[in-house]
Amino acid sequence: MKFYLSKYFLSLFLSFSLLGFGNLFAKPTNWPKEYSEKLFYITEVMVTDVASPPVAARIYAYSNLAAYLTIKSQGGNFSNRDILDQTYLESYVWGISTAKVNSPEFVSILAMLKVGQAIMPSGYLLEKRQREWVQNALKSKLITKKNLGEHEQLASLIAEKVMEIAKKDGYLQLSTLNRYTPQKGEGFWYPTPPAYISAVEPEWKTIKPFFITNLENFKPAPMAPFDMTEGSSFHNQLMEVYTTTQELNDERKLIANFWDCNPFKVEFSGHMAIGVKKISPGGHWIGITGIAAQKADLSFAETAYVHALVGMTLHDAFISCWKAKYDTDRIRPETVINQKLDQRWRPLLQTPPFPEYTSGHSVISRASAVVLTGYFGDNFDFIDSSETYFGLPERPFPSFLYASEEAAISRLYGGIHFRDAIEEGIKQGGKIGEMIWSQVGSDE
Repeated sequence: MKFYLSKYFLSLFLSFSLLGFGNLFAKPTNWPKEYSEKLFYITEVMVTDVASPPVAARIYAYSNLAAYLTIKSQGGNFSNRDILDQTYLESYVWGISTAKVNSPEFVSILAMLKVGQAIMPSGYLLEKRQREWVQNALKSKLITKKNLGEHEQLASLIAEKVMEIAKKDGYLQLSTLNRYTPQKGEGFWYPTPPAYISAVEPEWKTIKPFFITNLENFKPAPMAPFDMTEGSSFHNQLMEVYTTTQELNDERKLIANFWDCNPFKVEFSGHMAIGVKKISPGGHWIGITGIAAQKADLSFAETAYVHALVGMTLHDAFISCWKAKYDTDRIRPETVINQKLDQRWRPLLQTPPFPEYTSGHSVISRASAVVLTGYFGDNFDFIDSSETYFGLPERPFPSFLYASEEAAISRLYGGIHFRDAIEEGIKQGGKIGEMIWSQVGSDE
């Protein structure tokens, strides 16, 4: 009897396979993992291009927006309010085709890769990744040769619509604006060792945000004025940087390096300058988003949603922070210490090439953490493996907010920020994250 039952079920399975239903018995796709892996292809190209932190955030915002728009056009279910209803984007995307396809997931990832290809200088490197994605989808029967064309057509339509939006955000006009020239006098930013790179993205405040309607609403409190008088706030903070970096234990060094995320790091070997490839600060938080999505076992729709939300949050947070940086044009600790205290002193981390106030890590980390906490809940613990690709160990965190606190203080340990830039940066990012979450958070 057992023999005949087994034979019967084998026959039934073969029949299903011949009819094209063999994938009914296949292991379900781990969509959060798949999404993160494909998004990392875009990260790899950013690292190749040495994308600046704000530019990287812009790329994440638009590429993930393409994935989200695909699912939205297919009637995807989201547990939170529609992102587009809270931005200026709704009027741009009303004309997207609502024709249904067999695999919105396939189209979503393909559209994401197409935007990455179009928006980055070395985006052509993603052409191979797109071909691989198509071949793997055909092999796994996610799509068929018969319906491949309609899937590719929708992906191209979504990508073109997103790039239409991107072309109107002010990025293409940046090269026509006045170049930055360091100001004369004490207390103003000046290029730092070892490469003395020119100021990065001084006019980024002109880029159009998604959620922020008035940048002045997120202006940080005034920084401590430049004052080398002993006992002044500035002098006290300067001495804190100087002494802290000379008393670092192994844990603090690890924290500083874990959150370094400096795509501009340069090392010298003799007369040769070598660029050290690293992930951007935004890339680190996009990585954390993917880790959280996998741990929570999100659906594909929710995975696309939360990545788009964090990408767009990063984008707005960098615009706000960069406005503060170039409005204040504050000197970096390294420059002051070398001029006033110790000519041979160097920070643990290499100083990034832009003004100091406020701390970018503090702003974008807190904004991201607030949004992620709203989405996943308080005390969502996770193991951050975002930096293992770059040779750093995994690091556990009890919550997103705890991670953001560590990211912020890492800049003091690294010797590249004053304390008020860190603390006011946390407040600035918190206000941005709270504003965004108040608009998109669930009504439940």
